[in-house]
Amino acid sequence: MASKTLSKSDLIDEIAKANGDLTKKAITEIVNSAINVISTQVAKGNEVNVIGFGKFHRIKRKARKGRNPATGEEIKIAATNAPKFTPGKALKNAVSKKK
Repeated sequence: MASKTLSKSDLIDEIAKANGDLTKKAITEIVNSAINVISTQVAKGNEVNVIGFGKFHRIKRKARKGRNPATGEEIKIAATNAPKFTPGKALKNAVSKKK
């Protein structure tokens, strides 16, 4: 069975179904604010730990050599920061039970 990808608006719809007392507008503002706070904090180098769900953090990727697939030419790939998500125990358990 193929898995389904939920968009942000699908996520907002699901939250609205579970919380009938909140408007979709309010839920949208909350979701957007949460995404903004997580993004800003991770960009600053801080970790955002949501107990049971997971941890958002920043990792440093070292400079490395790569290859241009079109020409085969070796290229240098600069060091960079990248976001990373590490799932929490509760999320891992929930996913592993849904085989």
